Amino acid sequence: MSAVSSRLPVFPWDRLTPYKSTAQAHPDGIVDLSVGTPVDPVPEVIRQALVAAADSPGYPTVWGTEALRDALTGWVERRLGATGVTHANVLPVVGSKELVAWLPTQLGLGPGDKVAYPRLAYPTYEVGARLCGAEPVVYDDPTELDPAGLKLLWLNSPSNPTGRVLAKDELVRIVAWAREHGVLVFSDECYLELGWEAEPVSVLHPDVCGGHYEGIVAVHSLSKRSNLAGYRAAFIAGDAAVLGELLLIRKHGGMMTPAPVQAATVAALGDDTHVAEQRARYADRRLALRAALEAHGFRIEHSEASLYLWATRDEPCWETVAYLAQLGILVAPGDFYGPAGENFVRVAFTATDERVAAAVKRLS
Repeated sequence: MSAVSSRLPVFPWDRLTPYKSTAQAHPDGIVDLSVGTPVDPVPEVIRQALVAAADSPGYPTVWGTEALRDALTGWVERRLGATGVTHANVLPVVGSKELVAWLPTQLGLGPGDKVAYPRLAYPTYEVGARLCGAEPVVYDDPTELDPAGLKLLWLNSPSNPTGRVLAKDELVRIVAWAREHGVLVFSDECYLELGWEAEPVSVLHPDVCGGHYEGIVAVHSLSKRSNLAGYRAAFIAGDAAVLGELLLIRKHGGMMTPAPVQAATVAALGDDTHVAEQRARYADRRLALRAALEAHGFRIEHSEASLYLWATRDEPCWETVAYLAQLGILVAPGDFYGPAGENFVRVAFTATDERVAAAVKRLS
């Protein structure tokens, strides 16, 4: 039996273990700014919806309840500016990482096919390509790629790890090129509601897609904007033909969002207050950490959106990781996201106010 894991890179976070041990030994404890997991409470309105739906003995459906599909279409039109969105244009998924990792397989890709993603990128784009035996390809500008054999193009704006935002004009140009060459575009927009120095735009906006969704799909998550990483609540929206095919496949695979999580998602997408409150928390933490890092000699690049600061001291990233671990601060090395990040670290501002304050004090 051939081990599928042999196709995959080493799980990156395992390499941080010794540095985490160093940071944990700090007298005032570790400040973990590495993974970027939410730490603030799940909003009460969402918890109430989850509890109210707790008595759910039957199987949920892959496509979700009608109420969930109404919530998804309504949010996509209201928040992203999309038009004419129907139930056929939305599909809930069991967390966005699951979707990213298994999408090429579910699309029927394999040897001889290419999957492209940014040179600095979330590692799971590469994992998804390797799981199905497709060829992973990195790009700086996707329109400079050879479209021959290119079946799936990943966009990521705002970017993880850099926080870079693709301007509307860039998106228009990329979508037009992809459509011209018959390349399917999936746009990972999970940080779209966390723009700080730029206003992210969705590929579903009519100014980008021309008011129709042929060949484009957007990926969205409630993990960051609603503190629901533990709920695995996410969805995709766009091309009805693509989503319809994925729905059929996911029915066979039993990829169902739990019924209580579906109810919680409806509540989360219907309430903007908690999103604004969480943004304010992150804005304060971002401001404090950025000022402390820059005063300490770091340079911050991009970082106009998302939950991370892309920071460098112009040295190999693992030297920076080791240096900060001695201060009890754990960050992610930039080479987790590709060789182009070898002199950077990704600093998450998802820790509590108390832990962020501790990091600022140690850097001062």
